[in-house]
Amino acid sequence: MSLFENVTVTREANVYFDGRVSSRTIEFADGSRKTLGFMQVGTYSFDTGVAEVMEVLGGSAMVQLPGSDAWTVYEAGMRFEVPAEATFALKVDTFMDYCCSYLDA
Repeated sequence: MSLFENVTVTREANVYFDGRVSSRTIEFADGSRKTLGFMQVGTYSFDTGVAEVMEVLGGSAMVQLPGSDAWTVYEAGMRFEVPAEATFALKVDTFMDYCCSYLDA
């Protein structure tokens, strides 16, 4: 789905890692939430509160999922899931455009 209709968008960006990662939160009528974001080159670590599905829209990243020592490349059109209350890491070599869906609703 490349178009979201009937949503509320938070105007202010979520900015992390000195501006190298930013996203905007969108909320659907049913209460579900997503963020649409962009990561510049860098290495990042994120903690989850709820389970998430990360969809790579453009670019790529190497991802280390919780409980694994392996790094897996995710490119445009691919997705990965992260459990609630977990930490995952990413290494971005060019950029990564992404959509994060929160599975709490």
